[in-house]
Amino acid sequence: MSKAERTKAYIIEKTAPIFNKKGFAGTSLADMTTATGLTKGSIYGNFANKDEVALAVFDYNFKRVSSAIGQEMAKRTKAKEKLLVFAEFYSQVFEPPLDAGGCAVLNTAVEADDTHAGLKKKATQAVLSWKANIIQVVEQGIANKELNETLNPEQVALTMIALFEGGIMIAKLLESKTAMQMIMDSMRKMIEELN
Repeated sequence: MSKAERTKAYIIEKTAPIFNKKGFAGTSLADMTTATGLTKGSIYGNFANKDEVALAVFDYNFKRVSSAIGQEMAKRTKAKEKLLVFAEFYSQVFEPPLDAGGCAVLNTAVEADDTHAGLKKKATQAVLSWKANIIQVVEQGIANKELNETLNPEQVALTMIALFEGGIMIAKLLESKTAMQMIMDSMRKMIEELN
């Protein structure tokens, strides 16, 4: 990595929790300089503007979550086991990497749906990525005779995404680990009944 690349990576890493907690509109240049210890000139010498930082931060936050989920899924062989990774992962909504403001996809989708086209596009791509991943697991499970052939893989995927994203919203709003556990228990039950 060049010095410029290391500086950019440092800015992204240090500002990621702030953007996730405060959102795009709520994150100020002062927040970014305080978090990084860099000057305004250093930040804008590496990024054209706040939009560019926010888009890079979204990618960083999403990659952290999707990598953690992907690593756990890779350890599983059966379709249900792979799907249950989502319930296991999101049950830990108040633990790293979700503890820094919750789910970046949910936060960004809510804030940017009517205000920031670039961030909305990133959040949309993230949801579509999750959807495609879950559909692939369900289709493979059907092909391997692990899951019921009458299942609609897209419906399963959308329902799971709605459960973990909705669960995060409720758990964060109510500041309740128990609420998230209950919702993820419902997801586990749904997954167990896919045969």
